[in-house]
Amino acid sequence: MLYYLFTYLDREYDLFGAGVFQYISFRAGMAVLVSLLIAMIFGGKLIRVLQRKQVGESIRDLGLEGQMEKKGTPTMGGLIILLAILVPTLLFARLDNIYIILMLVSTVWLGIIGFLDDYIKVFRKNKEGLAGRFKILGQIGLGLIVGLTLYFNDDVVVRQYIFSDGGTSAVNASKKYMDVHSMITTIPFRKNNELDYCNLFSFAGPLFQGWSCYLYIPFVILVITAVSNGANITDGIDGLAAGTSAIIGLTLAIFAWVSGNTIFADYLDIMFIPNSGELTIFCLAFVGACVGFLWYNTYPAQVFMGDTGSLSIGGIIAVLALIVRKELLIPILCGIFLIENLSVMLQVSYFKYTKKKYGEGRRIFKMSPLHHHYQKLGYHESKIVGRFWIVGIMLAILTLATLKLR
Repeated sequence: MLYYLFTYLDREYDLFGAGVFQYISFRAGMAVLVSLLIAMIFGGKLIRVLQRKQVGESIRDLGLEGQMEKKGTPTMGGLIILLAILVPTLLFARLDNIYIILMLVSTVWLGIIGFLDDYIKVFRKNKEGLAGRFKILGQIGLGLIVGLTLYFNDDVVVRQYIFSDGGTSAVNASKKYMDVHSMITTIPFRKNNELDYCNLFSFAGPLFQGWSCYLYIPFVILVITAVSNGANITDGIDGLAAGTSAIIGLTLAIFAWVSGNTIFADYLDIMFIPNSGELTIFCLAFVGACVGFLWYNTYPAQVFMGDTGSLSIGGIIAVLALIVRKELLIPILCGIFLIENLSVMLQVSYFKYTKKKYGEGRRIFKMSPLHHHYQKLGYHESKIVGRFWIVGIMLAILTLATLKLR
């Protein structure tokens, strides 16, 4: 919105000089600044409104130190994050960009699902919230929208470079190129790191090769569901989910920037994705929203994000990774979400197995998800969060290293 206004004014009157408002870096900087201000200013006001309306978190007694002191802390703070993401994106991003449209749809879609869950918990006094099957259906619905758009939309392209011998590649720039709709992605830690989903079963003959493309859509659904639920499970102690998500969001902003810039893509020998650089604005608005929310969410939290925030931030991360063709890096980049998810799955599976075999259930961890295990060991939650952030930063550095580490 502001992009179109200021681009016109800049072109006519040279308000900023050299058409600066057209540069992604300028608009991304404005987006993160506005996002931070919205989260910090609006956040305080929303907390006071939630307190007046007694929109407090219902706490189950799990025997954790300091847990019951959090009873009544305002929840649904994810509204702060959503507003701080959406407003700067609408103001500074190009709204005719297919990737920006997808991110806006994903944010609102999962925000509504999370809001319904929180609303049922708080106002209907139903501790279970929205039934799990409806959450999954909502995530599958978003997965279908994203998968079908990325698969069929003609604006979703990668640049293929044409060489004198007739060969093509998404890297190693030559003078001749064409932008093609393709289902290729990036395999980490490999020199020739392009994988085409449509060639997964080429060894089995043309019949199976034709069908292998359609596996992309179920894969997208799986990624969105897994990461969204992973973020939801990680949101268990003050500042953990928001801080971890900010680290991941900043990493994805770097990937969006280099993937959408011909010079950096050529230098790093990576896939160039036309128009993906615009996602840098969304990514930095996302980072600003998470950091601004941390102002109120670090220990002791003045507000919880609830499912309104946790489901949204997980889905946003998943869709961003899919768009910049880095979804195979999610197990590394989102390693905190992954280990939290696995700790729950292992705990439940082992408990059921041992109960069936020995007559009583046994546990691997003192409590799952993993952050509660460390709480049971006597670690203060601030120390747990700090160390999880450090691990998250290390995983982000390793993820970025894949740009050259092959």
